[in-house]
Amino acid sequence: MTEMVYGAAPDRGGEPILPRWWRTVDKLSMTCVLLLFVVGLLLGLASSPPLAARNGFDAFHYVQRQAVFGSAALVAMFLTSMMSPVLVRRLATIGFLGAFIALALLPFFGTDFGKGAVRWFSLGFASVQPSEFLKPGFVVVAAWLIAASQEINGPPGKTWSFSLCVAIVLMLAMQPDFGQACLVLFSWGVMYFVAGAPMLLLVCMAGLVVLAGTVAYSSSEHFARRIDGFLSPDVDPTTQLGYATNAIREGGLFGVGVGEGQVKWSLPDAHTDFIIAVAAEEYGLILVLVIIALYTVVVVRSLLRLIRERDPFIRLAGTGLACVFGVQAMINMGVAVRLLPAKGMTLPFVSYGGSSLIAGGIALGMLLALTRTRPQGQISDLLRGRGR
Repeated sequence: MTEMVYGAAPDRGGEPILPRWWRTVDKLSMTCVLLLFVVGLLLGLASSPPLAARNGFDAFHYVQRQAVFGSAALVAMFLTSMMSPVLVRRLATIGFLGAFIALALLPFFGTDFGKGAVRWFSLGFASVQPSEFLKPGFVVVAAWLIAASQEINGPPGKTWSFSLCVAIVLMLAMQPDFGQACLVLFSWGVMYFVAGAPMLLLVCMAGLVVLAGTVAYSSSEHFARRIDGFLSPDVDPTTQLGYATNAIREGGLFGVGVGEGQVKWSLPDAHTDFIIAVAAEEYGLILVLVIIALYTVVVVRSLLRLIRERDPFIRLAGTGLACVFGVQAMINMGVAVRLLPAKGMTLPFVSYGGSSLIAGGIALGMLLALTRTRPQGQISDLLRGRGR
């Protein structure tokens, strides 16, 4: 009866997993992610040899590691994208609990690698950044709680999810890692807004964020130094922002040529936080616009598919994952052109980094799993039915 009323599509029972996955997954978004990874390898070939030489490694040491981490990320993405929403929720819950515990242990067992922020566990052969794995897990768990609160006699999921959000933000601010803290708070705010939060509450939250930023500026030298550098009318040409700004200016429309860029010899983070500066200098504005277009396609395509989704949990979790993916890319590129203060945030699937790549693969796999077409009517069908 439900299918007759809401126009549900027939389910092809007994269809093998791979054909069903290929038929229902968003192939255009998946292709864009693969292209971003290829662009990341291409830029790694240009940006990482100077760093490898300084550290006494083979010229393509970091490119080879990025290829290994990226391959693992793609495998994780493909496997996760084959999961049902229930399995995605279970995986996210387990991952969130593990990452939350790891984040709480960072002050005792973590390291800063000389960067002034304790964000990593050093394993000797590699390092792990728990906050990268925490983000997708938190988004899905928070979406689950918020969706459950909308049910009749449901739990106070909005309050629980907000409490989790505050606890995570405080732990990240103690590292300090204000960039990841802002992403976590933003993801919760987006999902709460989609779930029907009153605008006055969101305005009050924005005011609290400004107040917290003011307190952080007065109490954290690390935070204040980055804000002062961003607000300064003059850019010190010997700083990372100065080098990145000059590289983008020199690149122009078509770039100075493959391998001819100079910023990679000056920037210690040319292969991670400022890799877009390498792209702009050597390949010009053309490649930067291509990269922006790839991120835009993934985010917009995902949101358009989620608009038609009737399950509140899927709609909220997918929206949170898509928005975090897009905003992280926007923040990384915004820092390079001085639209935002320095955050120490990677460009998803393009920057070098094992934790960032693998966690990004899991997050995109969850997003692809949640945006797969399913045997159900669209939400517009239900709305039209109510209007009759």
